[in-house]
Amino acid sequence: MFKIIAVTNRKLCHIDFLEQIEILAKSEVDSIILREKDLSEEEYYNLAKNVLRICEKYNKECILHNFVGVAKRLGQSKIHLSLPMLEKHHNEVKNFEKVGVSIHSLEEGERAVTFGATYITAGHIFQTDCKKDLEPRGVSFLENICRSIDIPVYAIGGISKYNINLVKEAGAKGACLMSSLMKAEAK
Repeated sequence: MFKIIAVTNRKLCHIDFLEQIEILAKSEVDSIILREKDLSEEEYYNLAKNVLRICEKYNKECILHNFVGVAKRLGQSKIHLSLPMLEKHHNEVKNFEKVGVSIHSLEEGERAVTFGATYITAGHIFQTDCKKDLEPRGVSFLENICRSIDIPVYAIGGISKYNINLVKEAGAKGACLMSSLMKAEAK
């Protein structure tokens, strides 16, 4: 089944962030990655407690991002990391249920698998406001990653209702969306 993963960015929200999380938790998205990179560890911990409470209420998977110590303190076994963070913390997360890693090349994907990733996000696939100055890697990049890596691959970057079928056809197990979901309003 093709999955939709919401990647958070509270700065994009038009409403209170926790209200936005509740909208997502009630929605059809499969998972929420709590990616708030500008927060300190303690700020992230406090936010994660609230987000996890909402996700648990609606039985929605929540994957913490970057802060391995916070995940451990909160008894969570799902984390998403950059490749350098996985390389640094691979012994700490080897018993986690889910370890996601952001990759930008086939070599990085292979390294992520070697260090214990259980899924990867590959991108950015299409033009996106988050990476205005970087050329998108495109669908052929995604196809190559999906063919070459034996763990689930999720596409990220500029994905919308207009191009999501290209991501499916490339072999991705799902798509990560940020802007459209963080600005979405309750239906």
